[in-house]
Amino acid sequence: MGAKKPLTFPLHLLPPAVVDLLYWRDVKTTGVVFGAALLLLLSLTVCSIVSVCSYIGLALLSVTICFRIYKGILQAIQKSDEGHPFKQYLDQEVALSEEMVHKYSDIVLAKLNKTIGELRRLFLVEDLVDSIKFAVLMWILTYVGALFNGLTLAILSVIAVFSCPIIYEKHQTQIDHYLGLVNNQVKDVVGK
Repeated sequence: MGAKKPLTFPLHLLPPAVVDLLYWRDVKTTGVVFGAALLLLLSLTVCSIVSVCSYIGLALLSVTICFRIYKGILQAIQKSDEGHPFKQYLDQEVALSEEMVHKYSDIVLAKLNKTIGELRRLFLVEDLVDSIKFAVLMWILTYVGALFNGLTLAILSVIAVFSCPIIYEKHQTQIDHYLGLVNNQVKDVVGK
């Protein structure tokens, strides 16, 4: 047998900005994204999604109103004519173009049609082995669902997405070694 190929994450499928985010290249930006995502998910464990969205909206609105009043008072005291503090953002176009909507809706439609076709194939037992594999997966997911709810899995997924790539990068040799051992054991068991 030839040399073993090291295990890698399929990072070529992700945009470079996402890869930099997951590998903590800019600690401040990654920390903000990771913290905000985790805070949002943890908030959803305590409050409903409607309440969380309302609180986020109220917090943002409070900050912008206070900033607008503060800038207005400063302009009045300094007798300056700077104008509205958010003018540059108000002047920007925020409408979605038809081309972009069509592009992404076509992508979503293609994926949805492919998923529906695959589910039809699995549920109507076009291939017995694939349908049995799908049934085993659904059976395993019933146990996962009994242990965790979807929100807990989302929280664990966010933590894993932001921690596994950097841990793997730092300890790649050891991880590849142990994954190779596990892989060989699984192949031996499946072979028997």
